Amino acid sequence: MPEHTTEPAGPTADLRTERLLLRSWTPEVAAAVLAGARGTGWADDFPADGDRVIAGLLAREPGGPGWGRHGHRLLVERSSGLVVGGAGMFPEPGGPGLEIGYGVVPSRRGRGYAGEAAAALVGLARADGVSRVVAGVDPGNPASVRVLIGLGMRHIGTVDGVERYLLA
Repeated sequence: MPEHTTEPAGPTADLRTERLLLRSWTPEVAAAVLAGARGTGWADDFPADGDRVIAGLLAREPGGPGWGRHGHRLLVERSSGLVVGGAGMFPEPGGPGLEIGYGVVPSRRGRGYAGEAAAALVGLARADGVSRVVAGVDPGNPASVRVLIGLGMRHIGTVDGVERYLLA
Protein backbone atom coordinates (compact mmCIF):
# COMPACT_ATOMS: atom_id res chain seq x y z
CA MET A 1 0.00 0.00 0.00
CA PRO A 2 1.34 3.48 -0.78
CA GLU A 3 2.42 5.61 2.14
CA HIS A 4 0.23 8.50 3.13
CA THR A 5 0.30 11.25 5.69
CA THR A 6 -2.40 13.33 7.25
CA GLU A 7 -1.98 17.06 7.62
CA PRO A 8 -2.03 18.00 11.32
CA ALA A 9 -5.12 20.24 11.42
CA GLY A 10 -8.71 19.25 12.13
CA PRO A 11 -10.90 16.20 11.65
CA THR A 12 -11.26 16.66 7.88
CA ALA A 13 -7.67 17.61 7.07
CA ASP A 14 -6.29 16.74 3.66
CA LEU A 15 -4.77 13.31 3.19
CA ARG A 16 -1.58 13.46 1.16
CA THR A 17 -0.34 10.59 -0.97
CA GLU A 18 2.55 10.47 -3.38
CA ARG A 19 0.51 11.97 -6.22
CA LEU A 20 -2.80 13.10 -4.72
CA LEU A 21 -4.38 15.28 -2.10
CA LEU A 22 -7.65 13.92 -0.75
CA ARG A 23 -9.56 17.06 0.20
CA SER A 24 -12.94 17.12 1.90
CA TRP A 25 -15.88 18.21 -0.21
CA THR A 26 -17.31 21.61 0.69
CA PRO A 27 -20.97 22.62 0.48
CA GLU A 28 -19.95 25.02 -2.30
CA VAL A 29 -18.39 22.25 -4.41
CA ALA A 30 -21.42 20.00 -3.89
CA ALA A 31 -23.76 22.83 -4.91
CA ALA A 32 -21.68 23.63 -8.01
CA VAL A 33 -21.66 19.98 -9.08
CA LEU A 34 -25.43 19.74 -8.64
CA ALA A 35 -25.97 22.99 -10.54
CA GLY A 36 -23.82 21.82 -13.44
CA ALA A 37 -21.40 24.70 -12.90
CA ARG A 38 -17.71 24.47 -13.77
CA GLY A 39 -15.35 24.98 -10.86
CA THR A 40 -11.91 26.43 -11.22
CA GLY A 41 -9.30 23.77 -10.69
CA TRP A 42 -11.43 20.93 -12.07
CA ALA A 43 -10.25 18.56 -14.78
CA ASP A 44 -12.22 19.06 -17.98
CA ASP A 45 -14.19 15.84 -17.37
CA PHE A 46 -14.92 16.44 -13.66
CA PRO A 47 -17.50 15.85 -12.35
CA ALA A 48 -18.24 12.34 -13.58
CA ASP A 49 -21.62 10.67 -13.00
CA GLY A 50 -20.53 9.19 -9.66
CA ASP A 51 -19.46 12.63 -8.42
CA ARG A 52 -22.93 13.97 -9.21
CA VAL A 53 -24.45 11.14 -7.15
CA ILE A 54 -22.16 11.96 -4.22
CA ALA A 55 -23.00 15.68 -4.44
CA GLY A 56 -26.68 14.80 -4.28
CA LEU A 57 -26.17 12.59 -1.24
CA LEU A 58 -24.15 15.26 0.53
CA ALA A 59 -26.77 17.92 -0.23
CA ARG A 60 -29.53 15.74 1.24
CA GLU A 61 -27.63 15.17 4.46
CA PRO A 62 -25.92 18.39 5.63
CA GLY A 63 -23.61 17.55 8.51
CA GLY A 64 -24.13 13.79 7.95
CA PRO A 65 -21.43 11.13 7.79
CA GLY A 66 -20.44 12.04 4.23
CA TRP A 67 -18.98 15.29 5.52
CA GLY A 68 -16.86 13.93 8.39
CA ARG A 69 -13.35 12.57 8.76
CA HIS A 70 -14.32 9.34 6.96
CA GLY A 71 -16.58 11.16 4.53
CA HIS A 72 -16.21 11.96 0.85
CA ARG A 73 -13.11 13.61 -0.54
CA LEU A 74 -12.09 15.17 -3.80
CA LEU A 75 -9.04 13.68 -5.49
CA VAL A 76 -6.68 16.52 -6.36
CA GLU A 77 -3.82 15.64 -8.67
CA ARG A 78 -0.77 17.19 -7.02
CA SER A 79 1.15 17.70 -10.27
CA SER A 80 -1.61 19.78 -11.89
CA GLY A 81 -3.71 20.93 -8.92
CA LEU A 82 -6.84 19.68 -10.71
CA VAL A 83 -9.72 17.75 -9.16
CA VAL A 84 -9.72 14.40 -10.96
CA GLY A 85 -12.25 12.33 -9.02
CA GLY A 86 -13.60 11.46 -5.63
CA ALA A 87 -13.29 8.83 -2.93
CA GLY A 88 -14.77 8.30 0.47
CA MET A 89 -16.03 6.09 3.20
CA PHE A 90 -19.43 5.93 4.80
CA PRO A 91 -21.09 3.71 7.40
CA GLU A 92 -21.52 0.13 6.24
CA PRO A 93 -25.25 -0.46 5.63
CA GLY A 94 -26.46 -2.58 8.53
CA GLY A 95 -22.93 -3.32 9.69
CA PRO A 96 -20.27 -2.18 12.11
CA GLY A 97 -17.66 -0.99 9.62
CA LEU A 98 -17.12 1.49 6.83
CA GLU A 99 -17.79 1.10 3.12
CA ILE A 100 -15.30 2.54 0.66
CA GLY A 101 -16.01 3.96 -2.77
CA TYR A 102 -13.98 5.84 -5.37
CA GLY A 103 -14.04 7.13 -8.90
CA VAL A 104 -11.55 8.76 -11.23
CA VAL A 105 -12.50 10.82 -14.30
CA PRO A 106 -11.87 9.09 -17.64
CA SER A 107 -8.94 11.35 -18.56
CA ARG A 108 -6.98 10.18 -15.51
CA ARG A 109 -7.89 6.47 -15.37
CA GLY A 110 -5.19 3.83 -15.61
CA ARG A 111 -2.70 5.79 -13.50
CA GLY A 112 -3.33 4.02 -10.20
CA TYR A 113 -5.07 6.97 -8.58
CA ALA A 114 -8.05 4.92 -7.33
CA GLY A 115 -5.77 2.46 -5.55
CA GLU A 116 -3.64 5.25 -4.11
CA ALA A 117 -6.69 7.09 -2.76
CA ALA A 118 -8.33 3.92 -1.44
CA ALA A 119 -5.14 2.91 0.38
CA ALA A 120 -4.97 6.33 2.04
CA LEU A 121 -8.58 6.06 3.19
CA VAL A 122 -8.09 2.55 4.53
CA GLY A 123 -4.96 3.74 6.35
CA LEU A 124 -6.95 6.57 7.95
CA ALA A 125 -9.70 4.18 8.99
CA ARG A 126 -7.19 1.75 10.50
CA ALA A 127 -5.44 4.58 12.35
CA ASP A 128 -8.83 5.49 13.82
CA GLY A 129 -9.43 1.92 15.02
CA VAL A 130 -11.86 0.81 12.30
CA SER A 131 -11.41 -2.93 11.92
CA ARG A 132 -13.87 -3.67 9.11
CA VAL A 133 -13.93 -2.10 5.64
CA VAL A 134 -16.27 -3.31 2.89
CA ALA A 135 -16.84 -2.41 -0.74
CA GLY A 136 -19.23 -3.21 -3.54
CA VAL A 137 -18.32 -3.32 -7.21
CA ASP A 138 -20.16 -3.93 -10.45
CA PRO A 139 -19.00 -7.27 -11.89
CA GLY A 140 -18.29 -5.49 -15.18
CA ASN A 141 -15.61 -3.30 -13.59
CA PRO A 142 -12.41 -5.37 -13.45
CA ALA A 143 -10.25 -2.29 -12.76
CA SER A 144 -12.14 -1.65 -9.53
CA VAL A 145 -11.87 -5.33 -8.57
CA ARG A 146 -8.09 -5.02 -9.00
CA VAL A 147 -8.07 -2.00 -6.67
CA LEU A 148 -9.94 -3.92 -3.98
CA ILE A 149 -7.72 -6.99 -4.29
CA GLY A 150 -4.68 -4.70 -4.16
CA LEU A 151 -5.94 -3.41 -0.82
CA GLY A 152 -6.03 -6.98 0.47
CA MET A 153 -9.80 -7.30 0.32
CA ARG A 154 -11.42 -10.64 -0.36
CA HIS A 155 -14.59 -11.46 -2.24
CA ILE A 156 -17.40 -12.45 0.14
CA GLY A 157 -20.36 -12.87 -2.21
CA THR A 158 -22.84 -11.13 -4.43
CA VAL A 159 -25.80 -9.09 -3.22
CA ASP A 160 -28.36 -7.76 -5.71
CA GLY A 161 -25.88 -8.16 -8.57
CA VAL A 162 -23.09 -6.30 -6.75
CA GLU A 163 -19.88 -8.13 -5.89
CA ARG A 164 -19.05 -7.58 -2.20
CA TYR A 165 -15.53 -7.40 -0.76
CA LEU A 166 -14.22 -7.34 2.82
CA LEU A 167 -11.06 -6.18 4.53
CA ALA A 168 -11.15 -7.32 8.13
